[in-house]
Amino acid sequence: MQSGGSSSSSSARIVELVENQSAIEVELDWNDIDADPGKRKSIEAFDVAIRDRVRREYLVKGPCQPIGNTYPKKKYEKFNQHVGAANSCHNNARIQFEAFQDQWHSVANVFRGLPFRGHDESSSSSNLGNFLELLQWLGQHNVDVSKVLGTNAPANNQMTSPRIQKELANACASEVTLAIVKDIGDRVFSILVDEARDVSLKEQMGVVLRYVNSEGYVIERFLGIVHVTDTCSRYLKNAIDALLAKHNLSLSRVRSQGYDGASNMRGEFNGLKSLILQENPYAMYIHCFSHQLQLIIVAITKGVRVVKDSFNYISMIVNMVGASCKRKDQLRKLQHERLVAQLNDEEVTSGRGQNQETTLVVDLIIQEMNNRFSEASTDLLKFIACLDPRNSFSEFNENQVIHIATLYPEDFSVSECLHLPRQVSNFIVNVRCDPQFVALSDLGSFAMKMVKTKKHLVFPLVYRIIELALVLPVATASVERAFSAMKTIKTDLRNRMGDEWMNDSLVVYIEKDIFSTIDNEPILQRFQSMKTRRIQLPPL
Repeated sequence: MQSGGSSSSSSARIVELVENQSAIEVELDWNDIDADPGKRKSIEAFDVAIRDRVRREYLVKGPCQPIGNTYPKKKYEKFNQHVGAANSCHNNARIQFEAFQDQWHSVANVFRGLPFRGHDESSSSSNLGNFLELLQWLGQHNVDVSKVLGTNAPANNQMTSPRIQKELANACASEVTLAIVKDIGDRVFSILVDEARDVSLKEQMGVVLRYVNSEGYVIERFLGIVHVTDTCSRYLKNAIDALLAKHNLSLSRVRSQGYDGASNMRGEFNGLKSLILQENPYAMYIHCFSHQLQLIIVAITKGVRVVKDSFNYISMIVNMVGASCKRKDQLRKLQHERLVAQLNDEEVTSGRGQNQETTLVVDLIIQEMNNRFSEASTDLLKFIACLDPRNSFSEFNENQVIHIATLYPEDFSVSECLHLPRQVSNFIVNVRCDPQFVALSDLGSFAMKMVKTKKHLVFPLVYRIIELALVLPVATASVERAFSAMKTIKTDLRNRMGDEWMNDSLVVYIEKDIFSTIDNEPILQRFQSMKTRRIQLPPL
């Protein structure tokens, strides 16, 4: 990094801005956000700290459409004049608008995807890599940091090697996972599992836990990711067993298992679900509803000729046009000309002759839904639906609530089953008379309200049934999001990242809200106890 006068002054200014960040925060006056372009303030009139926020608020408001005025119909010759050439004000504004919407390529996201290390980290290197360069820059502008960096480190304990970095990440991830396990305690939970390939074509299995915490909140937490060299159900089962055992979690506490429906997951005899059910018959299997609906759509498109042909044409167009920039430009031009021609002709399409097609599609949807959604899952959800608190528990059915308890004999003793009918009767009378429960519209909010009002202690058996209902997953979206995060952590520039290093980075990144609550002291103590260090880290 250069150390010229202009660079030093710029760096000092950056440090000053960072240190005084709280002092320059500006509040946004909502009266300044006017949808009418003729009345709104210029963007330059806003403080620079909130300009991006103002732009987002305008995007949320959408286009301004004056109401109450009558405008004469005109041809759209002025439309082309307004759009103009490639460098026109309109096209430049459109490009900037699209770039502003593209948060994936924002500075924050691009910075997050940068590699840590440099290929040459020797003292004579002109490019030490992002991590050491930033650390060096920080030491140049912070005296306290400078005292423990480089040759100033006590006993040459620089703590900047890749091994130390990975050990610190492991200590952080271990404390985050420990916090999750402590939050679960001895409660029941569900496991959500899925597989995906990372950028280096290694098969990774992600595991998410779903449970109800002490406050009645339904929570899904990322437990970890495991590299699986074999995707057969037995291998996956062993990997799950090892992961749960590593964190002192018992498979006997699992009350549901959710997968995407792959054959190695849901097979009736040798699938992962069957292997877990053999060990724990109360781990109800739920095929991810989102994947089931997707399979229904695929089946329907194959059954309707018009829809099937449309998808085939779209696929061919994408393959043909996507291979050439010239074809893309030509297609955009043709589409633009067609749109302008339709606007000039005030062309309106009608929906004639679609009733028969619609009826056919509806029949296919009903048929596919009956085929895809298993009878066991449907019956279980019907029983749970009777706990819906809307309209003063209008769907409540005492026999169905009691039946839910019979599905989980591990969680209800014989004595508790005898007391359950009376407790259920008293419960429904109590909540129907309590105004605090009248406006609730979902079971999750109801559980939180029960904890807040201490009714979970008055009706513990009913609350236990509600917990069992809430831990049932209906989708594996949390695991899918973990795989999206994996693409941020392990990129083409970091495709040699080890499995443990990637898992630790993912745990801290995905569960950043938990990580932010953990003190540095337990992390340092765990790091210190990993192996003998040159020096003992001082307590914070």
